[in-house]
Parts: sequence; structure tokens; C-alpha cells
Amino acid sequence: MAEQGLEARRATLDALYAVLWEKRQLSNVFHNHLPPADAARAKRLTAEVLRHLGRLDAVLRPHVPRRPNIAVQNILRLGAYEMLADGGSPHGVVDSAVTLAKRHPRTARASGLVNAVLRHVAEGDLTNWMAAPIHRLPVWLRKPLGKAYGHEAVLAIEAAHRAGAPIDLTPKNPGVNVPGTETLPTGSLRTSQGQVSALPGYDAGDWWVQDAASALPVRLFGDVQDLSVLDLCAAPGGKSLQLAAGGAEVVALDQSEERMVRLTQNLARTGLHVDRVIADALTWDGGPFDAVLLDAPCSASGTIRRHPDLPFVKTAAIVETLTKLQMQLIDKALTFLKPGGRLVYCTCSLLPNEGENQVKAALKRHQGLEIIPVDPVTLGGDADWSSPEGGLRLRPDFWADRGGMDGFYMALLQRR
Repeated sequence: MAEQGLEARRATLDALYAVLWEKRQLSNVFHNHLPPADAARAKRLTAEVLRHLGRLDAVLRPHVPRRPNIAVQNILRLGAYEMLADGGSPHGVVDSAVTLAKRHPRTARASGLVNAVLRHVAEGDLTNWMAAPIHRLPVWLRKPLGKAYGHEAVLAIEAAHRAGAPIDLTPKNPGVNVPGTETLPTGSLRTSQGQVSALPGYDAGDWWVQDAASALPVRLFGDVQDLSVLDLCAAPGGKSLQLAAGGAEVVALDQSEERMVRLTQNLARTGLHVDRVIADALTWDGGPFDAVLLDAPCSASGTIRRHPDLPFVKTAAIVETLTKLQMQLIDKALTFLKPGGRLVYCTCSLLPNEGENQVKAALKRHQGLEIIPVDPVTLGGDADWSSPEGGLRLRPDFWADRGGMDGFYMALLQRR
């Protein structure tokens, strides 16, 4: 019994160690040696343990006389999660946890502790663990969010992070019907099915995976038929696909050849055409273009519900570096525009310094630059998505009854 699922659990522990100790993002932790089912299980378990880390530690704390090393802590967290939330048999979970502890020099001496603690957890009330304290956002993120949106909004954002995220699809053409999905007011399709490649229309290229919030920036341009459009920092390419599907002549630029692979694959699947360029946006020369889309590198704090590792690996210092880069990219993006051309600036960040404040600063730096206010209702959104300067501010707690959305900021600018 202990051997069943052991490799997936081992991979989960490796991933937790990489995030919590080595401060590596999960996107950089691979389990290519695992069978697909085990790899999927490891990814799911890792994400859920990270989402509920605060509660798991609160449940374990009364049974641990002193804090063990990180590797032992992760075995206890995983075992507790499997029993409390994943329907694991207490006997099988404890047996597997002890086996895993014995197999590694860093944890072998603690196998008795693992056995005792998890048996105490198993003997307790397994139904009340959700009453334990939740895992809060780190101070560097929680403080500015509280200042921007208020305490109650921060609690709602944290609740959205714990709930996780459904999968959204962007249809190549309007009116695409995919059985098993819900059509959102903004036009995206939403599903809870995990294996998207099994959905109708995947092989035919009728749609691609893209969060509903991420699908909105392109729509700020309106009709892009026959326009020349530069998609800066384009990978993994969902917005490039939208522009191409709308009839634009698209140049997709990104400095990461590895991250552009997904765009290449989706272009082959959908039959759309985009000119791909691997280059640094700050040094590349091209254009001019009718329109530029800049989805700037950012803290990605708006995507924590899908990437629960981010609060553990990002820091305030990283954000400060990113805000400087965003300013440089906005200035560079404007040089690619024809007179009268339009720029959409967006980030998947919840922090105003990466969104609203960047746009306000750009308007001060550049004479002849103006913001074109966007009405979210015309896009299928809600009126309260509007931000004071004329952009859109989306948060994970919006549309909570529908499953939420990524946090995003976007604004439409024009050169006179």
C-alpha cells in the first residue's frame, strides 16, 4: 500500500522544497521522468499544499514539539493535506509518509516523528481543519493591496486564491460552441475539465487556453482587421492569436525562444499566421505599426490563484526592478507607433505601481500621449471594473460566483 502513488508524492516533496527553500517557481520545476498521471497528480498536490499552507501548519503545530527541518515539514504538510482534504486513507497516507521519510538522509531520523504526528492528525476531527487560520499573502504584497483596495477586498482576493481557477478558452471565431463549457459575458468559454486536449475542437484549433481577463486587452483596440500590430513580450502568445484571428498583420516579439514554443504550437494547431521575432524589445528596431500591445513583465500577482507558488518566490525587490523595466518598455513601445497609433499597456498584476501608476507616469512623461477611456460594460464586464484614470482594473474576487478571474490592469493610449 505504501508504494502506491509513492513517486507522485516524492515529486510533490521535491517541488515543495524547490519553491519553499530554493525559491524557484513551479514553472521551472519539471517532472519529465514521471508517467503523465503521476506528473499531473504531483502538480495538483503541490499547488494545493501551497494554497493551504497556513491551515496545514496550524493543524500540525499542536503535535510538533519543535519545528523540524523543511524537508520533514513538507512530508507532514503533504500527509496532512491528503488526509484532510484529498480523501486519502489515514493508514495508507501515514504509511507512505513514513516510507518517504526513511528513504532520504535529510528525513530518515525523523520517520518516527512523522509517524506520530500524522497519526495524531488522523485521530483528530478531520472535518474542522478549514476553521484553522488561512495562509495570508506576504506583507510586501498584502500591504499595498490593502492600501489600494481595502481590507475586505484583500480578504476576498485571498479567498479567490485558495479557491483556485477554472480553465478559460478563447474561441478563434465568434459563436464557437464547445460542449462542457460555459460562455462568459466577455465571450470567453469556461470549463472545469482538467484535460483540455480532450475537449471538442482542440485538434481542429477552434480555441486556445487563455484566462478571461487576459483575453480582454486585445479587445480594447476594437476592430483590428488589416492593421499592423506589434505584440511585445508576446509569449506564450494568446494575445497574438487573438490579433491574428481578428485579421491583423501581427509581429510577435519575445526574447525567450523557449517561451515562444507554445505560440508556435498553437499557430500550427489553429492555422493562424504570426511573424515571430526572438529579440530584446528594448534593443529591437522595427515598424512603425498601427498598434502596439505591451503585456509587460510583472510580479504576476494577479495569477496567484493559478500559480500559488508566486507569494513564496517573489519579493518587493523584484517588483521594484520590474517597475523600472515596465517604464522603459512603455517608452520604447511608443517609438514603434505611427502618428495616431494606439498602445495597449497591460500587466497581470494587482499592484497599482505596475498598472495605474505606470500609465499616469507615462502620460506625464510624453506630450501628445492621451488615454482613451474604456467602458467595461461594452466588453461584457461590470461598471466597477473602471479605474479613475480611464483603464480597467480586474481582481481575482470579481465574478466570484462564476469562478473568478485573474487580476489584470489594462489601458488604451494614443499618440496624437
